[in-house]
Amino acid sequence: MRIALALGSGGARGYAHIGVINELTERGYDIVGVAGSSMGALVGGLHAAGKLDEFAQWAGSLTQRAVLRLLDPSLTSPGVLRAEKILDAVRDILGDVTIESLPIPYTSVATDLIAGKSVWLQRGPLDDAIRASIAIPGIFTPHVLDGRLLADGGILDPLPMAPLSAVNADLTIAVSLSGGDPAVRLSEPEPRVTTEWLGRMWRSTTALLDTATAQRVMDSPAAKSVLSRFSSSLDDAADVPEPLSDSGLPALPRLGSFEIMNRTIDIAQSALARHTLATYPPDLLIEIPRNACRSLEYHRAEEVIEIGQELAAAALDALG
Repeated sequence: MRIALALGSGGARGYAHIGVINELTERGYDIVGVAGSSMGALVGGLHAAGKLDEFAQWAGSLTQRAVLRLLDPSLTSPGVLRAEKILDAVRDILGDVTIESLPIPYTSVATDLIAGKSVWLQRGPLDDAIRASIAIPGIFTPHVLDGRLLADGGILDPLPMAPLSAVNADLTIAVSLSGGDPAVRLSEPEPRVTTEWLGRMWRSTTALLDTATAQRVMDSPAAKSVLSRFSSSLDDAADVPEPLSDSGLPALPRLGSFEIMNRTIDIAQSALARHTLATYPPDLLIEIPRNACRSLEYHRAEEVIEIGQELAAAALDALG
């Protein structure tokens, strides 16, 4: 059966797309077209280029320390993280590939921050199309391409179904990374990163500078502001509820600024995805719960891939 596949946005939860693709190929389905936003564009592009297995092996080898080195923090870029080191690794896996040369139709969805509209990238270098689509607002630096300032495709189109309308397929499958949280958490994440985590990240960056320069950078008002903001945002207890209130009801969780931004993006993307699904209903929807992992937990590839494969298997079995 010929499958057209829409892969949604959702940060590190996008590893689940790999598990979905693994399950489809193991069952003999033929994926004949892919459209993706953000991490969906990354995974979809790697699959279309025949490099997904190699990427999965590399991602599965990442430790939390290795991820810290790849995040490439910046004080001056219009994003806390530049992401270029991650893209360099992806480019090494992909090689010099253009979208036109791929064996199946592929669309990477990005957002033009100046024009305020979605952009379908269907021609040109594959790595540029991926880089533009994964630029999470406020986290990764936007990408300039063909005179446009492009950012995460999930801003306006977190589950890109429309680009698949021209694909000749027997079945259209959408994989959303904004599913509701199940009653039982699928996998408990490692303890949340703390100020020590931030210290290691900044040390990995400043190690490239001489001691005096590094000290000046760390003592600057901008650096102190960033460290202060993220220390409170990424604290271990940031989303742990307080004890029961006097009324006996659980108190509201304490959320840092990063967690508030992250959840705001998730809520907005979930609402946009519902509108998309109403307009372009797929034959099969596979939903990955939001609590499968946090957006920046890129060191948890193996378990999230497994979650994606298990949920794909259950959905395909139910399809019959």
